[in-house]
Amino acid sequence: MSSRRPLIGVTTYPRHGTDRPAFFLPTAYVDCVRAGGGIPLLLAPGEERPEDILSHVDGLVFSGGGDLDPSHFEAEPHPTQYGVDEERDLFELALMKSALAQETPILAICRGLQVLNVARGGDLHVHLPDVFGEEVLHRHPERRPIAHPVRFDPGSHLAKIYGSTEIRTISWHHQAVNRLGEGLAAAAWAPDGSIEAVEVPERSWVLAVQWHPEMQLEERCLFAAFVAAARERAR
Repeated sequence: MSSRRPLIGVTTYPRHGTDRPAFFLPTAYVDCVRAGGGIPLLLAPGEERPEDILSHVDGLVFSGGGDLDPSHFEAEPHPTQYGVDEERDLFELALMKSALAQETPILAICRGLQVLNVARGGDLHVHLPDVFGEEVLHRHPERRPIAHPVRFDPGSHLAKIYGSTEIRTISWHHQAVNRLGEGLAAAAWAPDGSIEAVEVPERSWVLAVQWHPEMQLEERCLFAAFVAAARERAR
């Protein structure tokens, strides 16, 4: 039985800056993977063959960040969209499709959930307040994180991991799932009815949450369970 720590690929944000452009990622993603027992490997966009990465990692975390270009799901641009980056979009959509085909364990967070849904042929609400109003805020009006409750499907993998059917999450988004992609099932909802998590029911380790579990210590259980699944695959 192997005791090696699994290698977890974590997607980074796009190129940033002009004088010395850099790829970066909030440190909480790295901290949570390490706390769960994994070794994080940062994956910058731009690889010509993203599928080649999969032979080197035991699992993938798709991080949050800017919006997907609406052209990837045949929608019109919206004045509130931000952080759109074609290099990152193309890299992550290709990596997601390859990872699903190879049954790589996947934990997708915020933008990552949207990448999963679009990669499976689904689409997105480009601005939630246009559809659900603002009774439930999914981000602070000043574009900062905000807390709200989330209700799980009692039979979902996520409910088992969290040991609860409702939690209070840290949310920071204005887009979300509209039409579910092929093979995906909704696993959690916000009080306004918007989808907050999706799963592939027949696979216990394709999980995607619209909120930011890396921002709360009490949600490290999700990373621990994910890393454990990646370790099992690595044996």
